Amino acid sequence: MIHRIRTAPRILAGVGALAGAMIWVLRAGYSLDGGFESQDQDLSVLFVDLPLILLCGALIPVAAYGAARGHRTLGPVLAALAIALAAWGLMSWWTPQQGPVGGWERGR
Repeated sequence: MIHRIRTAPRILAGVGALAGAMIWVLRAGYSLDGGFESQDQDLSVLFVDLPLILLCGALIPVAAYGAARGHRTLGPVLAALAIALAAWGLMSWWTPQQGPVGGWERGR
């Protein structure tokens, strides 16, 4: 018998991965571009950090939802709280290299 995964964990995984991707896009620009003559280019944000952020963004809300499996209203609330806390933790902890203050603009 094939076990069906309900819709809520799929949606929560998508929302968590999307939130992680949005934070990654906002913070990784300088590391991808590299600034003046690509001197500070660091592609590890693309090949290491992005897959880990997407994976954790998808798994954290599903795990929180699964922890409250028996409660219909508590599961989505706990998963939304887990997404918010994971996003806050990611923005607090993950800081890739940034450009000089006031001197870098993307594409120049």
